[in-house]
Amino acid sequence: MTGMRKAAWVLCAAFVLAAFATGATAFAKDKPAELVLAVGGENEEGFDPLVGWGQYGHPLFQSTLLKRDVNLNIVNDLAESATLSPDGLVWTVTIRKDAKFSDGAPLTAEDVAFTFNKAAEAAGKTDVTALKEAVATGPYTVELRLKEPQITFVGHLVTLGIVPKHAYGEGYGRNPIGSGPYKLVSWTEGQQMVVEANPHYYGKKPEFTRLVFLFTGEDTSFAAAQAGKVQVVGVPSSLAKQQVPGMVLRRVKSVDNRGLMFPMVPDKGEKTPTGFPIGNNVTSDPAIRKAVNYAIDRKALVEGVLEGFGSPASGVVDNLPWEQTSARFTDNDPAKAKEILAAAGWKPGSDGILEKNGVKAEFTVVYNAKDSLRQNLALAVSGMLRKIGINVVPKGVSWDEIKKNLTHSNVVVYGFGDHSPLEMYKLYHSRGDLNIYNAGLYKNPVVDQNLDKAMAAPSFEASIPFWKAAQWDGTTGFAVPGDAAWAWMVNLDHTYFIDENLDVGVSQMEPHGHGWPITANIEQWTWKK
Repeated sequence: MTGMRKAAWVLCAAFVLAAFATGATAFAKDKPAELVLAVGGENEEGFDPLVGWGQYGHPLFQSTLLKRDVNLNIVNDLAESATLSPDGLVWTVTIRKDAKFSDGAPLTAEDVAFTFNKAAEAAGKTDVTALKEAVATGPYTVELRLKEPQITFVGHLVTLGIVPKHAYGEGYGRNPIGSGPYKLVSWTEGQQMVVEANPHYYGKKPEFTRLVFLFTGEDTSFAAAQAGKVQVVGVPSSLAKQQVPGMVLRRVKSVDNRGLMFPMVPDKGEKTPTGFPIGNNVTSDPAIRKAVNYAIDRKALVEGVLEGFGSPASGVVDNLPWEQTSARFTDNDPAKAKEILAAAGWKPGSDGILEKNGVKAEFTVVYNAKDSLRQNLALAVSGMLRKIGINVVPKGVSWDEIKKNLTHSNVVVYGFGDHSPLEMYKLYHSRGDLNIYNAGLYKNPVVDQNLDKAMAAPSFEASIPFWKAAQWDGTTGFAVPGDAAWAWMVNLDHTYFIDENLDVGVSQMEPHGHGWPITANIEQWTWKK
């Protein structure tokens, strides 16, 4: 090898090594035959919109009457038009005539009416309880008639995937047929799902005709990314500062938050159907709930647990148009927390833990054991509250255990966050879903009235003052100055590693992470040449 050729080889080798070291290879890769994603979101209940699939993010297999664009504006999807009657009681929707299900059957107004009526019967997570009836008034026109005006009902037109009347029944969730951009090919539960482009989809044909979703844990998914086995992987913020060869970090803003749900009623000996207690004699004291809120250092949680990928949360609807900003408060104030507790009669015991009437200021915070982010939040908050004399015991268990047995008597690390105030209604109205949304059994008649007035408002703009008053009206509300029904901690940025040759377009601000929100614009994804 001549001196010049040797120098050129060394230079070339150094370049390649540097490229791998920084994860910034300059070489375009061939487009893969299939796109592999590890973004969580396996729905154990199946992919049935009538029991909640698609509530957060696009349902993928099904299409919806309306959808949100990148700026969260509501635009048509299946619908060619959707209008609300002046009395707020009837949505009239005209759908496109070229829509077909993945089995080739045409999608008509009968399918839309069937979907909404079935959803109302199911009374599941879709909560279409305001619907009186859905009636097909023509082949492509349907009326959604409401029992009473509900200003957030439009959210169901955005999120409820339309199912086929001719093919819906038991087992649908594990063999979904829809009119969305993809159809299910196979699903090995707990492992992976294979989907292919729906040949009958009426919208823009996706460039990637075959997708594989991996249902692996955080560490396994990240290892697959490092090994170059996936093109998109969702990672917790604790891994987002890592370097992955050939991939780039994508940080997406969200309305996804994490908070501590407090049991609001005392333990009076009542039991759940499975024999577990209802209520908590510590968190039913508003002084405890307020003190927890003031003592938590949310900025430290963002920096220490989220690695900076998020922001402190003062409530459930931070920075949304219906946030009551006057309910915001200054946290990381242990002195104020101690004052509140002392004024309420909580005094230090021999071990430094506060006591009142023979009850120690201690409770268990349960979290999904498979979620390291929730675990780290629980651990960090435990340390913060110990400084004001509250003993917190973090405990990781399964979601199934939390939902069936523990949610009414323990503080739970839950996550919510949606593009609609409907979720706020479910969380804080006494008629809310008591199994998940209002598991703490919160009830305040004034809050109920304000939420009801918001729902019955003649326009969304007119509803906003009532959404705000429900949080805090100057006298009462569910926010910290009022009942302090939750201690919201952080708002997340969603973090993904994406193959550097994959262009996923512009992402909308994502809702809560259940489902696959990053795929909302998947028809726009392309492979860089």
